Amino acid sequence: MERGSNIEPKELMSQLKQQIALANVQELLATVTCKCFEKCVTKPRDHLSGPEQSCIHLCMDRYLDSFRLCAHTYGHRLRREYSRQRS
Repeated sequence: MERGSNIEPKELMSQLKQQIALANVQELLATVTCKCFEKCVTKPRDHLSGPEQSCIHLCMDRYLDSFRLCAHTYGHRLRREYSRQRS
């Protein structure tokens, strides 16, 4: 960002939120890739076998489902506590 640029605070906040969200998605993808690769690929070769591909697919699905459940539960809890504080 250049000095003296006239970016509105709301626009700047929006850009920062987008950058943070992108970084979080990239970190999640890197984490799930490493964990599932380590779990499913026991002997690295130049290609993945059918069972390895299936294992990785199922592993990633389970990991992301678990992540979504945790994120949903955490978000619900934050909203509930926020509403209690406002009461």
